[in-house]
Amino acid sequence: MTDKTMQNSEVQDEEVSLKELQEEIEKLKGENEKYYDHLQRTAAEFDNYKKRVSKEKEKIYNLAVGDVMTKFISVLDNLEKATLAESTDEKLKEGVTLIHKQMADLFTSLNVEQIKTVKETFNPDIHDAVMHVEDKEYGEQEVIEELRSGYKMGDRVLRHAMVKVAN
Repeated sequence: MTDKTMQNSEVQDEEVSLKELQEEIEKLKGENEKYYDHLQRTAAEFDNYKKRVSKEKEKIYNLAVGDVMTKFISVLDNLEKATLAESTDEKLKEGVTLIHKQMADLFTSLNVEQIKTVKETFNPDIHDAVMHVEDKEYGEQEVIEELRSGYKMGDRVLRHAMVKVAN
């Protein structure tokens, strides 16, 4: 073989090798895109999972706190009654008042709030009407007296307010 034939043969071999390499590069680019797309989807799914778990944990926490605080409502009621009771022992009364304030502050810190009642429109979702009177002095479905305090935590009612409603 002559030098020219050998050079042509080498050039053709190099062209074939170059085409094979280009084809391999294109194939690898396709695989790379496929894996990158899969990685992005997996990362998005994981991010959604973390958000969902976080919301579920918060929901479970709020349910647990609400359940516990529901049990403490009667304790708060009794402490309030004790602060209003007549007593000759001022130190005892002062101590009970401080405990009542601590308990009320605990409720506030856990986002448990007392339901507004008097002069509000009756709402069966948060009020429990146990008495009804007809009186032109008050508006339609107006709460005129609170017989027992109600409490809620966010949108969740822990205990309905027991009220007297007019008209």
